[in-house]
Amino acid sequence: MESYKRLLRFVRPYWIRLVAATVLGFGVSGINGAVAWLVKPVLDDILVKKDLKMWMLLPLGILVLSILKGLFAYANTYLMNSVGSKIVRDIRNKLYHHTIFLPVSFYSKDSTGTLISRILNDAGMFQGLLAFSIKDLIVEGTTVIALTAVAFYRRWDLALVAVTVFPLSFYAIGRFGKKMRRISKKGQEQISGITTILSDTLSGIKVIKAFGMERNEKERFENETQGYYRISMKGVRLKQLSSLFMEVVAGTGIAFVIWYGGYLAIVKNTLTPGDFVSFLVAIVMVYTPLKRLSDVYNSIQQARASAERVFYLMDAEKERDGTIELQPLKDAIEFRNVSFSYERDNRKVVDNINLRIKAGEVIAIVGKSGAGKTTIADLIPRFYSPLEGQILFDSIDIKDATLRSLRSQIGIVSQDVILFNDTVKNNIAYGMPAATDEEIVNAAKAAFAHDFITEMPVSYDTVIGERGLRLSGGQRQRISIARAILKNPPILILDEATSSLDTASEMMVQRALENLMKGRTTIIIAHRLSTIKRADRVIVLDRGRIIETGTHDELLGKGGTYKNLYTHQFEEKKRDVSPL
Repeated sequence: MESYKRLLRFVRPYWIRLVAATVLGFGVSGINGAVAWLVKPVLDDILVKKDLKMWMLLPLGILVLSILKGLFAYANTYLMNSVGSKIVRDIRNKLYHHTIFLPVSFYSKDSTGTLISRILNDAGMFQGLLAFSIKDLIVEGTTVIALTAVAFYRRWDLALVAVTVFPLSFYAIGRFGKKMRRISKKGQEQISGITTILSDTLSGIKVIKAFGMERNEKERFENETQGYYRISMKGVRLKQLSSLFMEVVAGTGIAFVIWYGGYLAIVKNTLTPGDFVSFLVAIVMVYTPLKRLSDVYNSIQQARASAERVFYLMDAEKERDGTIELQPLKDAIEFRNVSFSYERDNRKVVDNINLRIKAGEVIAIVGKSGAGKTTIADLIPRFYSPLEGQILFDSIDIKDATLRSLRSQIGIVSQDVILFNDTVKNNIAYGMPAATDEEIVNAAKAAFAHDFITEMPVSYDTVIGERGLRLSGGQRQRISIARAILKNPPILILDEATSSLDTASEMMVQRALENLMKGRTTIIIAHRLSTIKRADRVIVLDRGRIIETGTHDELLGKGGTYKNLYTHQFEEKKRDVSPL
């Protein structure tokens, strides 16, 4: 019931439309009852008594009722679909808003495809719930009540016979509905799997083709769709079994009513033909909406399964924001006894780090793969929070600072450049929407990107494709640097920003980075040797611990781990290209 209560909160803003739709639904149900009611005068007054006045009035009355029923049904369906669509829109907006404020650690637990499926597919189930299921619940439910009332008014004893099957029907509806919820939940999970494979395939198409894995991916996708087919067919079988059971129950009730009603009309002669047929029509009509209520309950259970998945995402804890507005860095960023693990049971990726980075200082963090270099960089903008210890920003613990005031001071240029399927101009101005064209062009020039941008089809208005796939690696990197230059952050994190580039691109990007680094507190993760040489300090990590610190020359003179890294990774070919 908690899921339904939470759904009602989304319904509340549209209660007027819902009430109007409900009233119209009652009107449809009332007309259905009136039609059953009119069967008696049709038979008794027109066919038996041959009443000419009734012969003229009743057809006109039925025509008016039919027109009203059609209008009511149209307005009811429109309003319910409107409410359903608005609620789905609101839920998707809330899910998206909530999702983008979740901590980075959350995204390592669920795949992108699963999150997309919950926002699109699971949330979409609520439209059918309101547009069809709730509409039918109101219309068919009140129709059952209206027609049952007609039946009891005509012959209460026959009506009691007819409704004896109702408890069995409701019991069956409940049992089938619970099974349908379980099947629906499995089906939505299977859809998540399909969406995940699609997301992986489309984002990794080059890798798939490079390794000739098209057939393997095809088989993987087919296995998922086959799994969804099997689950879907289980749902179809269950629905049809439910329908079959209701047909048998309805047939049993109608057959018994005809037998007993015929006995009263023919043998006992205590029931007029009009009463009998009017009662029979009411009972036949009442079983039709009763069967539909079975489908309604199954649909509600399916929506409940989706609601559980949606609210799981909606209940995920957001990033905890602080209250202190940080001012531009004046003194230092300080790590005090900082430890971190991606999972509490795993080994510490960062282990008892103590590090002070003074404002305006350039430090380089080097070490083997997995030493914890990138993790340290990710802790500064609070993409992750320390398991132990504190990170201080001018003596203020960053967990107490607002995320906006912290992150607004940090620019990040990494090996994995994220660009959007938008224009060059909008990608450079991302995060700075108020930037003028002149500021954007100046940033591009400082990043040595202006020349290749102006050679593109429509210059800065060229759409660069998803993740910037229409650009070379060096071009993507320079647009990323232009974005950081335009942001003009006092703190800069360079995370292996040139490690995947060819020599010519690397030299161009290096010049852009030198422009970017001027006058900024800079943390370099495994960057070019020339940059590391100019760093004020080099921090050497091993298994999450600081094992050496000093200038480039001091560390080379010690002959320790840094010297070994230098020998193996920098001295090769006697050129400054390989990253640490």
